[in-house]
Amino acid sequence: MTACPMHAMAATRRWAVLAFLMTATVGAATWGATPEETIAGGARRVVKLYGAGGVRGLEAYQTGILVSPQGHIVTVLSTVLDSDGIDCVLDDGRRYPATLLGADPRRELAVLSIAGEELPFYELPPSDPPPAGEAGKPAAGVSVGTRVFALSNLFGVAVGDERVSAQHGVVAAIVPLEARRGAHEAPYRGDVYILDCTTSNPGSAGGALVDWRGRLVGMLGKELRATATGVWLNYALPIDEVARGYRNVLGAGSELSPPTPDPDGLPYDVALLGIVLVPDLLDKTPPFVESIRDGSSAARAGLRADDLLVAVNGRSVASRAAVQQALAGLADGDPVRVAVIRDGSIVECDLGPKPQAGRKP
Repeated sequence: MTACPMHAMAATRRWAVLAFLMTATVGAATWGATPEETIAGGARRVVKLYGAGGVRGLEAYQTGILVSPQGHIVTVLSTVLDSDGIDCVLDDGRRYPATLLGADPRRELAVLSIAGEELPFYELPPSDPPPAGEAGKPAAGVSVGTRVFALSNLFGVAVGDERVSAQHGVVAAIVPLEARRGAHEAPYRGDVYILDCTTSNPGSAGGALVDWRGRLVGMLGKELRATATGVWLNYALPIDEVARGYRNVLGAGSELSPPTPDPDGLPYDVALLGIVLVPDLLDKTPPFVESIRDGSSAARAGLRADDLLVAVNGRSVASRAAVQQALAGLADGDPVRVAVIRDGSIVECDLGPKPQAGRKP
């Protein structure tokens, strides 16, 4: 009697998972921790984030990683953070309002801050790690075949003090990222870890990738499709790149605080820089450049029509109003640096000192 192919396949999968877990347990025991202990230790350093969204394709939740005792959190730059109020829930259920400190548009990484105390955190590696010990092996010590756990609030199933979900798998490949979101190419072109577990789920972005010793080795990426094949990618940004992006954000300004609002509460007129943005037709109209005025600082900096503004002085901007508020928070004469998406790539432009704003009637 011939066995049912589906039953045989299911049995094979069960045996494969069992063998995988047995191997993992043996490996973890060698380092003095069980997989359950590794997951629990990592989950305490992972947070659940809630912000803007709430419609299909634009979920209002994602994941973040605590990386400093001051309450700094690294996560992915997404529409979830385009909110006046970002809620952060810790593993033990403590809830804090989070402040967006800034973003690295090239890596699509954002840094948040909460005013917590005695917070568990992962210590990031130095900004300039030593070269890899062997060809093809990143400095973080991760290679193809490394067993890993992916910790995230996938599908938003964890609430309050409920623990985030854990997926086990291996690093299947280490390759340059060539991916897109819709019609737009992802700006990051460096190496990523391709995983054999499904992490391209709503809410997974910004989660922690840890190895079987409990070390943080990467951050789960956004939902992207491979440029060549169109399939969903399950990938993580290596921890060395996460550390560089984090320190780039902290170094973007002299203070780690939100921009100071204009004393009169007036948004800054971007036309003073020579930038004409598309009309504000919606509450969250993306800040596309409609035109550039000849002879302006924007023209000299190389800005073009159809550029999409994504950051002002390292701070994420996702709407016309956000651009005006970010500029209003700068003092007259402060340097103005913007990052735009152009032809699928991130382009950074220095517009020089901020012109003095004229008083509106």
